Amino acid sequence: MERRINGILRSLLNCLIPIGLAFFVGGIVILMIGENPIEAYGVLLRKSFFTAVGFQNTLHYAGPMILTGLAIAVTFKANIYNMGVEGSLLIGAFSAGIVGANLTGLPSPVVKLLCFAVAIVFGVAFALIAAVLKVKFRADEMVVTMMMNYALSKVLEYLATTVFRDSGSGYVCTPVVSDKAMFMRIFGRSRLTLFFFIVIALLIIMYIVMKKSKLGYEITAMGRNFEFAEAVGMNVGRKIITVMVISGALAGIAGAGWMMEDQYRYTLDFSGSPGLGWDGMLIALMGGHDPIGILIAAIFYAGLKTGADSINMYTNVPKEIVSLIQGLIVLFLAVKFISERFRPLKFKSSAKEV
Repeated sequence: MERRINGILRSLLNCLIPIGLAFFVGGIVILMIGENPIEAYGVLLRKSFFTAVGFQNTLHYAGPMILTGLAIAVTFKANIYNMGVEGSLLIGAFSAGIVGANLTGLPSPVVKLLCFAVAIVFGVAFALIAAVLKVKFRADEMVVTMMMNYALSKVLEYLATTVFRDSGSGYVCTPVVSDKAMFMRIFGRSRLTLFFFIVIALLIIMYIVMKKSKLGYEITAMGRNFEFAEAVGMNVGRKIITVMVISGALAGIAGAGWMMEDQYRYTLDFSGSPGLGWDGMLIALMGGHDPIGILIAAIFYAGLKTGADSINMYTNVPKEIVSLIQGLIVLFLAVKFISERFRPLKFKSSAKEV
């Protein structure tokens, strides 16, 4: 019990200290441009978390990042460095967008399910390439997935520019998905849709898988020592493929959901910069590769994105300050401020000495 509580506190501090330092350095920059950091941060937090519409928009933006965070976490926890979550998200979104734009004669629930199914198939197929290369040829999955991301982005750019381009649009994009494929807004002014609740259902499933299932314990064992896991009889190759399938499926669903609830068409900047898949990596780190931690980190990170425009609108601070804070968080997360030796709590033994 003592070790578990100390571990939780250590993880919490290793997350909060980088965030606090990032805001502190950001505050110094705001002071240097002649503005009040307390006022700027107040606007950011108030508009993102303490108004009904702002908080609902924050949840809306957090949805796909929760899934990409989980997609990263499930592989990193198994000591597999899958950098291809962005690629699975993009190909899942692209395929869902094409299906959603062309299937107009079916009921809306069927169209949405087909969009998700196609996104999962393509997202998994993309992840499986790196998984098979690692299992069969011992290829470095980090190098393979990063190279595949770049290659895929060029392929999708070509397809969106030529074969699947919407000829009626003034810029490069695919046709808009049909109304039957769209998730409609629930509360009027906010962007929140039913997709967020689908994300929460998947989060609960992943919590059970990672924390309560046999596969979750096997993933933890792999993450600690591949050789030991093999020595005790685990088929590590098969587990690597399983983990990459789960990661690709989650990323594909994230892409399809973002397509059907927000973007509605594939553009060359569909995922933003640096991209929802890369955001998921930061969120997984902030959340300690734990589903509940990822939920909290994704909502916080989405709040920064939601509040960026509010800072620009209600103060003289440029919204780029949020990008600076996000970059500083990444930088400080690379440092383990609290070591494994840190033991803030020590419980006294209840046993009486004889």
